[in-house]
Amino acid sequence: MPILQCGRFKLDLDRPKVMAIINLTDDSFSGDGLQGDVRAALARAERALEEGADMLDIGAESSRPGADPVPEAVELERVVRFVELARPWQVPLSIDTVKPAVMVAALAAGADMINDINAFRAPGAIDAVADGTAGLCLMHMQGEPRTMQQDPRYDDVVGEVMAFLDERVAALEAAGAVRERFVLDPGFGFGKRTVHNYALLRELERFSAGGLPVLAGMSRKSMLGAVTGREVGERLAASVAAALIAVQRGAAIVRVHDVAPTLDALKVWQATLGIE
Repeated sequence: MPILQCGRFKLDLDRPKVMAIINLTDDSFSGDGLQGDVRAALARAERALEEGADMLDIGAESSRPGADPVPEAVELERVVRFVELARPWQVPLSIDTVKPAVMVAALAAGADMINDINAFRAPGAIDAVADGTAGLCLMHMQGEPRTMQQDPRYDDVVGEVMAFLDERVAALEAAGAVRERFVLDPGFGFGKRTVHNYALLRELERFSAGGLPVLAGMSRKSMLGAVTGREVGERLAASVAAALIAVQRGAAIVRVHDVAPTLDALKVWQATLGIE
């Protein structure tokens, strides 16, 4: 696995990294949105780090299906305040945003990664991140959050998602961003039916074949409920299983709500392989 340039950090991805989800959102699909309460978010982040999280991913705008946008000023205030308070912890801080102004402000405050579900397609997004050393996570999404699950269609979901990510990598490289900063996310649940999500998981190894690390985020998502029949608050076992399968298929980073159980599963898998 390559070394990921992630702001202040150079992350060795020989061992999979667990990224903890910290939702400052008002209406997270998973029911863990903290409605802008930065102190509560910091407490949740501290717990995640105590459980062994390698990275934190902070979002202040929900991207669940049907979600309404958050005013830029509100998102800015929430994100920047969190970054300023959490930066002394010396842990990689990823900011989940699609807004170029939030990207600029978060990076200026000390964020280490920008995680963009829109793959830096918004006007000004590439300019906001091309320079510097921050990690850049490029995700595939068909449509946009409010409508993406209404009628997603593909002829070849794996091939089409790979082609999209290749194009976005090329766009960032053309602007001067180096490949050592890139992470690819196929976008589980973002404009995909259940069959699409499992096709992507089944063939996840194809996404890292080009040498770039892959991030997989399936924690508590509807693709898990679709096969287990479990409601969102009852998907722990399925979430852990999905994360483990993703790592077995080459994911370098898994983005999760439940850090400790995920790490337990990964430790058992690594011990089976003789990895300390």
